[in-house]
Amino acid sequence: MPHRQNHNNETAMTSTAYRKEHVQQAADALIAAFASNDIEAYFAAFSEDATFLFYTLPTPLLSRAAYREVWNGWQADGFAVIDCRSSNVTISLQGDAAVFFHDVTTHVRFGTEERHFNERETIVFRHDGSQWLACHEHLSTQPD
Repeated sequence: MPHRQNHNNETAMTSTAYRKEHVQQAADALIAAFASNDIEAYFAAFSEDATFLFYTLPTPLLSRAAYREVWNGWQADGFAVIDCRSSNVTISLQGDAAVFFHDVTTHVRFGTEERHFNERETIVFRHDGSQWLACHEHLSTQPD
């Protein structure tokens, strides 16, 4: 029996590692789409019912469509992402959901002004049976 117990633990570990790897791949694709201004791929990485909480906005955004509307306004005002880097990643599996949090360094342009941000971000991914989609994003400032 101990051998079987070991095998089950190895299977669970493999399953956990496999799932974390796929969450990481989903996060990498989302971040790459954001960094390259691939807006279609970026928004496709979120579920339609995704929610967004950004410290830069006065109220939460309660759908992907609401975020897309805000994004379109930013772009009309000259917003563009120049670069985005992720570090210090942690992934916590929670059933069919995964909490991905990291430090994120972003270089953006607002019209003619360029700015750099060092922030923390939490993205909750939910598995829909075929893929991991982001269903919540929370962006906050880095502590001093």
